[in-house]
Amino acid sequence: MTQVETLELLINSQLEQIRTQQRTNQLLAESNQKLTDQTEKLQRKIDELLSQVAWLNRQLFGRRSEKLAALDPNQLSLFDLTLSSEEQATLDTARDEAVAAIRQHESNTKVERRNRKLLEDLPVLEMVIEPMGIDLNLYKRIGEERTRTLEFEPGKLYVKEIVRPKYGLKDNTTLAQEGVGGIVIAPLPASPIYKGLAGASMLAEILLQKYEYHVPFYRQVKAFRHLGIRISESTLSGWFKPVCALLKPLYEELKRQVLEADYIQVDETTVDVINKEKRQTDKEYLWMARAVVERLVFFHYDNGSRSQQTIKNLLEPFKGYLQSDGYSAYNIFEEKAGVCLVACLAHIRRHFETALDENRSLAEHALKEIQELYRIERMADKEELSYQARADLRQKLATPILESLEKWMEQTYPNVLPKSRIGQAIAYAYPLWSRMKRYLQDGRIKIDNNLAENAIRPLTISRKNFLFCGNHEAAENTAVISSLLATCKAQEVNPREWLNDVITQLPAYLEKGSGKEVKELLPNAWKTKESNKTTIDI
Repeated sequence: MTQVETLELLINSQLEQIRTQQRTNQLLAESNQKLTDQTEKLQRKIDELLSQVAWLNRQLFGRRSEKLAALDPNQLSLFDLTLSSEEQATLDTARDEAVAAIRQHESNTKVERRNRKLLEDLPVLEMVIEPMGIDLNLYKRIGEERTRTLEFEPGKLYVKEIVRPKYGLKDNTTLAQEGVGGIVIAPLPASPIYKGLAGASMLAEILLQKYEYHVPFYRQVKAFRHLGIRISESTLSGWFKPVCALLKPLYEELKRQVLEADYIQVDETTVDVINKEKRQTDKEYLWMARAVVERLVFFHYDNGSRSQQTIKNLLEPFKGYLQSDGYSAYNIFEEKAGVCLVACLAHIRRHFETALDENRSLAEHALKEIQELYRIERMADKEELSYQARADLRQKLATPILESLEKWMEQTYPNVLPKSRIGQAIAYAYPLWSRMKRYLQDGRIKIDNNLAENAIRPLTISRKNFLFCGNHEAAENTAVISSLLATCKAQEVNPREWLNDVITQLPAYLEKGSGKEVKELLPNAWKTKESNKTTIDI
């Protein structure tokens, strides 16, 4: 073999080694890329799981309050927008001026402390204790000392017996008055339950105990036994159904008045209903609508459905501002003429609040901005501003904060994991932001729909006590009573006084040809009527 051939073989061998090394390097690079991608995927999964663990730990061991601790207004934020564009500089300047105005107002406002007078307006039973073993003829009274204690007398059961004297003519030969027979007796007042033993006050107490004080029937049975009467649970259930039917016309009138309002808040909550076929309870839904300005509330049950068609049918006659959370069923009203959807800042805030344990710096920035928006509302409340003045204040101070937070979400979302808590919070808030801004238009609109959640809360507590409804009809009756009691609360009407009076009067109102309208007995009208009575009596 010649020297040239040997050299060629050596060169070819080295080239083959180089190609082999290149293929090896390529395989290693591909392997490294796969490992890098796998590592990033696992890291995202770890972050997601850590977020879930943080949330579960808080649910089990942490505080449930969503209140944000006070933040230092002078503390610099790592996430302030520092874009170089003139538009961003203008936005930052407007936002800073709005926050400065809020701070200035808070520094000039003094918090008034009001003493709570616990014993005010309560009846007083005076008991005089004279010194024992002393001849008071030898002394003169020079003063006294008074000590007050708060006492309680448990409820009492009693029997009301209606006596109707019956009269006959003394002389059979005497003619009776025209249109009057020889024997006369006063008509028996209409009973809330036909031939029922329970009177209006008893029925009112049963309803109050179950839905106002959250005491189920089996516990009421024990309480009545302690008061000296044995009533079975089936008897209470038997009285419950007809009294709900009696109150149903009032509920329908209440529902009509709420839907006639031009600003309502809506929400939904669950209730367990027994399914006899499945031999278990099904989680069904109650819808709630609240006329904010008129302070009227009603619950609606439609076989437990939470579908979009259900809320569409329910709110078919409604026109005006509709405030809700981000539930997708409400999206259908974006296309309905005459309806303006408004978002709830409390629901938006809640998502950022749950992200605190996962990404405190980002979550705190959003919460701090939302805190400024609520400060503006407190400022308007303290000043007792009119609706128009409140709207003007929002336009001046809240607009730059809303726009600044919107820009922050646009810039932050691409840099966080979509499945992280902060990513989910931004994904929830940003699509609703255009709806959120609509509260700036009208001073009547609340910044959130917490009033709706407050109306639902008593029902939630009751649900934890009576556990379930026996059937769909029982759930509908729950909607009827809860609606009327929630309206009493909104109108600041004593529900016991209202129920006692209304259950007594309703049979007469429902008689054919009575000429009376049941709307006169709704809590808002009843309150006005009772107030006028008091004024006349004085």
